[in-house]
Amino acid sequence: MAQDLISNQLVSYLEHRGVRHIFGLCGHTNIAVLAALSTSEQIEFVNTRHEQLASHMADGYARATGKAAVVLSHLSPGLTNAATGVANAALDSIPMVVIAGDVPSHYFGKGPHQEVNLHADADQWEIYRPFCKRVWRVDSAHLFPEIIEKAFVLAESGRPGPVLIDVPMDIFSKEIDVALWDRVKLNNPTLAKPSLDEATAETIVRNLLDATDPLLYVGGGVVLANATSELAEFVDHLQLPVAHTLMGKGVVADDNPMVLGMTGFWGTKFINDMTLGADWILGLGTRFSEADCSSWEEEYTFKIGDGGSKLMQIDIDPQEIGRNYPVQVGAVADLKPALRLLVQVAKRLAPQGVQRPELVERIRSEREAFKQSNAAAVASDDFPMRPERILAEVREVLPRDGYITTDVGWNKNGMAQQFDIYTPGHVFTPGGFATMGFGSPAAVGVKIAHPDKLVISLVGDGGFGQNPAVLYTAREKNVAAIWVVMNNNAFGTIAGLELAHYDTTYGTVFENADGPVVTDFAAIATAYGVKGIRVDHAADFKPALQEAIAAGVPTVIDVRMVNVPTPTAGHWNIMDIYSPGKKVHHVSTDQAAAATPADPATGDESGAP
Repeated sequence: MAQDLISNQLVSYLEHRGVRHIFGLCGHTNIAVLAALSTSEQIEFVNTRHEQLASHMADGYARATGKAAVVLSHLSPGLTNAATGVANAALDSIPMVVIAGDVPSHYFGKGPHQEVNLHADADQWEIYRPFCKRVWRVDSAHLFPEIIEKAFVLAESGRPGPVLIDVPMDIFSKEIDVALWDRVKLNNPTLAKPSLDEATAETIVRNLLDATDPLLYVGGGVVLANATSELAEFVDHLQLPVAHTLMGKGVVADDNPMVLGMTGFWGTKFINDMTLGADWILGLGTRFSEADCSSWEEEYTFKIGDGGSKLMQIDIDPQEIGRNYPVQVGAVADLKPALRLLVQVAKRLAPQGVQRPELVERIRSEREAFKQSNAAAVASDDFPMRPERILAEVREVLPRDGYITTDVGWNKNGMAQQFDIYTPGHVFTPGGFATMGFGSPAAVGVKIAHPDKLVISLVGDGGFGQNPAVLYTAREKNVAAIWVVMNNNAFGTIAGLELAHYDTTYGTVFENADGPVVTDFAAIATAYGVKGIRVDHAADFKPALQEAIAAGVPTVIDVRMVNVPTPTAGHWNIMDIYSPGKKVHHVSTDQAAAATPADPATGDESGAP
């Protein structure tokens, strides 16, 4: 009976599963695993200076690869540091396996160094229970192989998400029968996924064909299911208009003539009117979340049921079907086989396809009108720069297959509204958790996954400033991502909200009694040994981007930006909580920009976080 250390066999198992990178940080509870990793020829350990960076990097890596990423964490403060990134992954349904060291099992309850035990002995694993699909503590060494196999299968199946394996440090150093590991390696790592039945697929297609104003409403679940090509074929054959959530940005390429755009608070009036006016809606891989649905108030984006639109919904998670709106047809299915079947049925029932030339022209015209409404800002030579110009020039230099990661604020909301994505699944944004600090480390994970692709992170100064130690990892691993720090010297969108509703920017603008306290992020980059470029004129921004791309090294571009709100005529009822009945939105905190006329495409120049 061959015996080996669990740490060695763990690394062998991860190699068997095709793991190529592990993200994390050392501690006395996990160095047995690091020692085993040091001999691996397949797995590279990506060392970080903070566990939140590790979990966000792993999140970006998982989004870019479509497979569960692995995080290795120390106990207690390491595990809690990583928690924000793991929770962000959970709310966006990103597969992740977190392996965390813990106190030695023979010291449970004695209060050893860093033990979490205020409610139960060795209780740190319970911290992750609210946002992980499952958490395990390995109390018996012989169960470890079975647990880690279950962990990967659960993380990647159904609605994907993170899992935690909590390992007392002595378990890592125990010997185990190698046959127990060989047994789990016999399993097929890929499970067959459920599809629709033929009758349900036919009902869905017939309803869309019979509809006067059909509409597809798509979310990030389409990307998670790797079903974007099937969706595009379905859209093109029946020429169905497509509205999307924030997480559904780019699920269908933005230059497809049937793409309407993002709904809800950051959607234009045209897009929201289209969703309001639809008689049949097919929802695919979407939670119908609050901001995307204008706080679910039926006069703004969706009026479903009770004389309004009729909803059909397909999702891998049965809990999402009918949760926020009543459904006429609900189906639990993986979207890739489901859409493949819908395409087959559509071609059988409508072999010549469907043509909607008037709708195509209307969508084109509305797109052009919105583009023209931003034209002056895009062309502006003002400095600090207009955010619209920053986004436009990034789009000009980014290849069609380049990747974008975002944080929160203009770089997320403005991107989703104004920045075209041409390759589905090539934009990653923190949706459910809306985590400030996600975008910069996520870019490292994406670039590690796809070193041959251009990766640009659009981040605010607030988000980038949270953990610039991401640059250490980028330098150590020579991860040639580009960070565009859209620097308005504030938590800008929150500052605009506070000013609009309470006539103060207290706690939101970076200043003291002597005036603005401005951070030079290019200088910080230089201090980390990373290329830093500070842009001082609008005309210098695009050349700085081109210089960064040509350099092929990690680069930070610090560009000053006015704090103006993302334009929207949309609704989010937090405004009514702040200022009931006053219809107040978000205002500019920049005096020069405050005189900008209202956006003609929306009738409003307001915005929100």
